[in-house]
Amino acid sequence: MADFLGMMKQAAQLQSKMQAMQEELGQVEVEGVSGGGLVTVRMSAKMEVKAVKIDPSLLKAEECEILEDLLVTALGDARRKAETTMQEKMASLTGGLGLPPGLGFG
Repeated sequence: MADFLGMMKQAAQLQSKMQAMQEELGQVEVEGVSGGGLVTVRMSAKMEVKAVKIDPSLLKAEECEILEDLLVTALGDARRKAETTMQEKMASLTGGLGLPPGLGFG
């Protein structure tokens, strides 16, 4: 019975830490870049796009398709960085609990 109570206490502590981590992830920002810096996307670690910066040289009608491709690439770069940041935070939080990798919370 003591083991069960200990597990329940540990689960409650984990839940509290998870909520704090979710709030922290909303504050952590990553930057995705493409085209050698011509397009930059700033995103929170919770995958919320915060800003997009486009070099003025790309704002020409004939560059539209290139700009679209660069935006997709920059967003993908930012998303990968946000996912990595989230996984690192999760690993530091659950590292000692023996939970399977990729177990999603939130």
